[in-house]
Amino acid sequence: MTPPPRPLTQVVLKVHSRCDLACDHCYVYEHADTGWRSRPRVIGDAVLARAAERIEEHAVAHGLTAVRVVLHGGEPLLAGPAVIRRAAELLRAALPEVCDLDLRVHTNGVRLDREYCEVFDELGIRVGLSLDGDRAANDRHRRFADGRSSHPQVLRAVGLLREPRFRHLYAGLLCTVDVANDPLAVYRALAELEPPAVDFLLPHATWERPPWRPAGAGATPYADWLLAVHTRWEADGRPFAVRTFDSVHRTLSGLPGLSEALGLEPVDLVVLETDGTYEQADSLRTAYDGAPATGMDVFRHSLDDVARHPGTAARQSGLAGLNATCRACPVVRSCGGGLYAHRYRGGTFDHPSVYCADLRALIDGLAARAGGMRRPAPPVDVAGPALSDEQLDELAAGLGGPETVRALARSQLALTRAMLAAVHGSSGLPRSAAWELLAELDAAEPAAVDTVLAHPYVRAWAARRLTGDPGAGLGTLAELAASAAVLAGRGDAVAVPVQDGALHLPTLGRLVLGVGVREVRVIGGRTGWTAHADDGTLTGPGDPRWQPVRRIGLTGGRTLALEDVDPQRAAHRWPVADRLDDAEFAFWARDLIDAADLLDHDLPEYAAGLWAGLGTVTPLRPRPDRHDVSSAARQAFGAVGIARPRTAPTLALLLAHEFQHVKLGAVLDRWELYDRTDTRLFEPFNLSPRPIGSLFQAVYAHLAVTAFWGTRARTDPSAQPRFTHWRALTDEAVDQLATSGALTPLGHRFATGARHSVDAWLRITA
Repeated sequence: MTPPPRPLTQVVLKVHSRCDLACDHCYVYEHADTGWRSRPRVIGDAVLARAAERIEEHAVAHGLTAVRVVLHGGEPLLAGPAVIRRAAELLRAALPEVCDLDLRVHTNGVRLDREYCEVFDELGIRVGLSLDGDRAANDRHRRFADGRSSHPQVLRAVGLLREPRFRHLYAGLLCTVDVANDPLAVYRALAELEPPAVDFLLPHATWERPPWRPAGAGATPYADWLLAVHTRWEADGRPFAVRTFDSVHRTLSGLPGLSEALGLEPVDLVVLETDGTYEQADSLRTAYDGAPATGMDVFRHSLDDVARHPGTAARQSGLAGLNATCRACPVVRSCGGGLYAHRYRGGTFDHPSVYCADLRALIDGLAARAGGMRRPAPPVDVAGPALSDEQLDELAAGLGGPETVRALARSQLALTRAMLAAVHGSSGLPRSAAWELLAELDAAEPAAVDTVLAHPYVRAWAARRLTGDPGAGLGTLAELAASAAVLAGRGDAVAVPVQDGALHLPTLGRLVLGVGVREVRVIGGRTGWTAHADDGTLTGPGDPRWQPVRRIGLTGGRTLALEDVDPQRAAHRWPVADRLDDAEFAFWARDLIDAADLLDHDLPEYAAGLWAGLGTVTPLRPRPDRHDVSSAARQAFGAVGIARPRTAPTLALLLAHEFQHVKLGAVLDRWELYDRTDTRLFEPFNLSPRPIGSLFQAVYAHLAVTAFWGTRARTDPSAQPRFTHWRALTDEAVDQLATSGALTPLGHRFATGARHSVDAWLRITA
């Protein structure tokens, strides 16, 4: 049997095939490939719709939990807001519930205006901008066709993204290296714009079209340029993520790199052109005309077909796909042979990179600065406390009492701690004041540290950091240390970088500072805390700019945090809501109190465990069609995301439904319930086909849905049709699960528990 291809998890979706700049280093229009000339300028609706279907098909077939789609060009903003809106809506509607969509747009910034920012804000689209430094550096290449500078327009675009309302959309800057530019001047110009991340790219070149090397600059001018930037970046305390540096640090620690240009990880990217044709990476355009072509399109071919294409396979073969010189090189696991396109010579890519000497010098230089070749980060220990047979039986039936759920929570806390250690171990930092303070507080005030680390979005940030998201900066470590210090009340001082124009204190709230403040010194004492900003101002929790995490008191002394300030809360598949105004918060408080009382009364067997594990509700943005929106983020135990529905009973149902996903996710972190290599698809609930993992999630969540409607049907005849509907479909799905042949012994135990729960409802007659 032919093994399934490696999944493609990143799609570059070209929504416009032309550009309003004439950059002379552009690999699309200025290098060897000319395919853009024959393509439609704007992507059509039929292509968009079919592309969304293909991405959904691929996500389902491979059980993907996340897909990144980058709206690209040419210049994507030439397509207009309506096309971008249509693309976002089709993609979000198509992807299965368990798959998150990371949607971005990469633009030159010339046309970015307030209308676009409002659209991106509404649709949850993050924005990356191309900028090569100050005006002199940027104008070397990024000009209009008539020679005019684009620099003022790009600065205006960055200014919009730095506004507090839009700051969360600011994904970072992309800078193409030109060794004719002063590296420190370029760095300063970019750093002044407070980007969350910067990507320094080597200009595309091949052995037949080598990169420019100034006379007298030495053998490795590109490495020298980047190392000069690295020196300043380190001295400034790494104020933003730099993918090149972070990739090298990670690969030296035994972790995967963050881009196809470094490391041996298989390439998982595909390009979709405006006419619906699939292509390989755009960088191949620099090799020869037609180099990226696959001969495939969305109407006739699946993404699995593209993944099996010889060109894709060649970029996924790791060490075995490199030439003998590269395989023998001591830094090959960090270098990875360099970008595939940069190896081209004489009709083949079986050569070292044209930047080989520079890459070796850069990696050796960064390794020396980090104290030599680092050992791999320790593996993440997910053991945690054990569960008894009785507790496993509770969970297998879809339930789980307070002690069982608290045991899952302790296991999740152990996992978060291990992931945090792995983050620090792979950071490339020889020491960290924030990390040392966390360790000290953990020994002296463990309850304070546990409170902070149990916050659901701490693990969400750690997971993003470990998987290479450049926006997951290390500044969050300082935020965690500061929050723990405030809770401990010992008077410790913590230097915390300002992110997105605010001081963030996880579990506590945020202090909105705006542009200009880069760092705040937080001191937590027994009577509160103070914040000393680097602009000389002194403030604290009484400041009107302080936005605390608000908590809602429920019956029985319980509380729920309504989390609408933590930047890491954007871990859900739907866009999160902004800070709620007082009126909307009051509506939430009213409905959550009513929903909690309803769950206690109607579903006590589910509610008891839910209140032991659910501590955070994150408001999501409502869909334009007003359909209910809810989410359980796989890496955020203890939180659910919900767009406030029309009624409290619906809110109760969504809470119960999503917490089922939360519980099962915690179980799957500890135990294997099914064969993860099984690629067959199942069709539960008359929905689209889905893999075994998604079927398991559907069954588990809808045990609570069936119970909800069954309980209501006892006193409300109008609920009977919904009860009958969900009972029948859950019954069918449990049969599919039990007879799938993909379950482990423990998985069979869960299927049996689900069967007993459904059978109890089947014995009830209308």
